[in-house]
Amino acid sequence: MAQNVQIQGINKTDRMNPHERIKNIGGANSGGGNWKLTLEKAIAGIKADKWKFWTVANGKSVWVVIAKSAQGNEYLKTEADGDQPNNLLSLPECP
Repeated sequence: MAQNVQIQGINKTDRMNPHERIKNIGGANSGGGNWKLTLEKAIAGIKADKWKFWTVANGKSVWVVIAKSAQGNEYLKTEADGDQPNNLLSLPECP
């Protein structure tokens, strides 16, 4: 069974570009300290049912899902919740 994990920050290849690809996700460990995963490891963990990621934006919890670009590249995004831009892209920078 997948472990529910909150994403609290991201790293993008170009932080100032709102449409740039996420390269890392991260958050705080329950015992203290921080964790960080590459996009590839996060996607592999979702597919292996190791993790189920979620985040909070505007006071709402939303699940993070795998999506595919028109070119066939996999990426992470939040489930449709009516907020634009994608809640994941608006998270602060990961340490």
